[in-house]
Amino acid sequence: MAEGSAAPGQGTPDLSPVLWEEAGWLECELSVELPVHGFTVRELLQLSVGSVVETQWKNGNDMPLRANKRQIGWVEFEALGESLAVHLTELL
Repeated sequence: MAEGSAAPGQGTPDLSPVLWEEAGWLECELSVELPVHGFTVRELLQLSVGSVVETQWKNGNDMPLRANKRQIGWVEFEALGESLAVHLTELL
């Protein structure tokens, strides 16, 4: 069995930083998903610059953080000077 892999049913593979050093250059896509339930195609077609879309997400609730479409943690929005950033609150 290859180093860093686990046999089925025997736990998770060793994901220590040393084993990941060689893969550090690989790109991944991070995304934060803010669900907008009940949004219609009609509303989508009416969007323009400056439009505001109301969500049902409660202020202060963390949002899912995904790397290549797989959830890896939770974040919250935070103002950072003139920019909007996300603050990592939990890694899974």
